[in-house]
Amino acid sequence: MWVMVFFDLPTNTKKERQQATIFRKRLLQDGFSMFQFSIYMRHCPSRENAQVHIKRIKSFLPPDGHVGIMQITDKQFGMIELFYAKKEEKRPEMHQQLSLF
Repeated sequence: MWVMVFFDLPTNTKKERQQATIFRKRLLQDGFSMFQFSIYMRHCPSRENAQVHIKRIKSFLPPDGHVGIMQITDKQFGMIELFYAKKEEKRPEMHQQLSLF
């Protein structure tokens, strides 16, 4: 399971820039990686674990701006096609999901 957080936060004033920076830093502290400047993602081993991180994100949402949170499966993530200009890029390394019996 992958959790993606995408956002558009205001940065017109010093306070807004600080709030946007704090939000990005909290995402990084929670194990998210920057996919693009305003898109962060994190691999979660289960849907339950993803819900824990989503709940945590909701607890530190900035007061202004737009934030979206999306969950996708490993299979869906594996179908992403990435391009830089017209050159295809390699996908980020996928984590292997372990099954314990």
